[in-house]
Amino acid sequence: MKKQFILFFALLISVVAFAQQERDLKLNKKTNLIEVIYYHDNGVVSQTGFYTADGELHGEWLSFNTEGKKLISANYDNGKKVGKWFYWNDTTLTEVDYTKNAITSVTEWDNKTSVAIRN
Repeated sequence: MKKQFILFFALLISVVAFAQQERDLKLNKKTNLIEVIYYHDNGVVSQTGFYTADGELHGEWLSFNTEGKKLISANYDNGKKVGKWFYWNDTTLTEVDYTKNAITSVTEWDNKTSVAIRN
């Protein structure tokens, strides 16, 4: 069940990234990465992240709902899923660890669990 949940959100990120009409693009000349910000129809930021010059997702990507609440924190390395990903909803926080684009562990906390996250 957890893997289905994770796969659903991974698919959601992909669909939302390409479904957005409004976006801002800016080239960072120091890192040679393209910073992108996608917007919901109501003008609230939908996603933020970076692309390589080859069009691969890279670095930290954040997704937000239409009210601006963070839903997903994801990490990419040249298009591959890496590191810790976090998925928030009303009742749980799910942490998924990726290594070389493969899930290595899944941990889930409910609202009653104390969790400290360093930003």
